[in-house]
Amino acid sequence: MSSSKTPAGKLLILSRRAGSMDDQIEANLREAYADHLIVEFETNHDFAKLITPRAPVIVAGGDGTVEFVIRALADSDHPLGILSLGTFNNFANALGIPTDLDQAIEVTKTGHARAITLGRVNGHVFVEACAIGLFGETIAMGDSAKDLSFGEVARKLKDVIASRPFQYDLSGDFAGSGSAMSLVFSNTGSIGGKLPVSDSTPMSHYLEFSVHAGRTRSDIVARAVASALQFKHDDVGSDQVFRFQQLEVKTKPRVRVYADNVYIGRTPAAITAVVSALRVLLPR
Repeated sequence: MSSSKTPAGKLLILSRRAGSMDDQIEANLREAYADHLIVEFETNHDFAKLITPRAPVIVAGGDGTVEFVIRALADSDHPLGILSLGTFNNFANALGIPTDLDQAIEVTKTGHARAITLGRVNGHVFVEACAIGLFGETIAMGDSAKDLSFGEVARKLKDVIASRPFQYDLSGDFAGSGSAMSLVFSNTGSIGGKLPVSDSTPMSHYLEFSVHAGRTRSDIVARAVASALQFKHDDVGSDQVFRFQQLEVKTKPRVRVYADNVYIGRTPAAITAVVSALRVLLPR
C-alpha cells in the first residue's frame, strides 16, 4: 500500500480480488493514476482519513468493493469515479458507466460529478436493494454464485424451497398489505448476481417496491437459477412496481432484513430514499 503522512488530494482504491483484475490491468491503473495515493481495498481501512475533505476517489473493483466504498463515504463530499472490474457490475450498469476500462478511466477524468439516490433501512445505507425475507439470502447467494459449484447452488436452493410466507403491512408514501415470501425495495434494476427486480436507477429520487419479485417461492427460485447459471430472466414490467421515498414495513412473524447482501436485523423496517452528499462521476 502506498502511504502518505498528510491527507492526499486524490485516492485510488484497488481490489485485487475483482473478477477481471490481473497484473497488467493493475499496472495500467497505477500508471493512469500515478498522481493519486493508491491503496489496496481492505474493509478495515478508514478511507476518509487518508484524504482531504473533497478529494476525488477512484475505486476499481467489483460491486462489493464499489458499494462498500459508497456506503463508507455516503455522507461525505467526495467525487467518486467507478472502474467496474467485477462479474455483475449492477451499479455501474444502472448509472450508464462504461464497463470498458479505457472508457471508464476517461469518465473518471472528464465526467460530470452528480449526486445520486441511496437507500437507508433502519439507518443502514444500501446501494442496490433492501430485501425483507428470503430474497435477501438469494441476493447473498447470487453474489457468491460465480464461486459455487452447481451442487452447492442446489443445496442453497433447498433453503429457499423450505421457507414459509409471512404477512406484511406497508405504510408511508403508499399503503398495502398481503402475503409474500420476500419484499424487495430496489435502487438498481438488477441486484446481487444480476437478479432483475425493477426499472429503478440511482439517478431517480425514488426507490421502487417490486410487487411480484419475491412474492412467491417459484419466482425467487427462477431468478436464483437464472442468476447462478448466467441466464437472462424476464424483465420486470413497470406495472408491477411502485415508486416511493419513505415506507414503513411491519410483518407477522418478524423476518430478516438485508441492506444489499448484509443482514442487519429483523422487521419492522423504515426505508427511505436519500440523495447522497457523495457525487459520482458520470459520462457527460
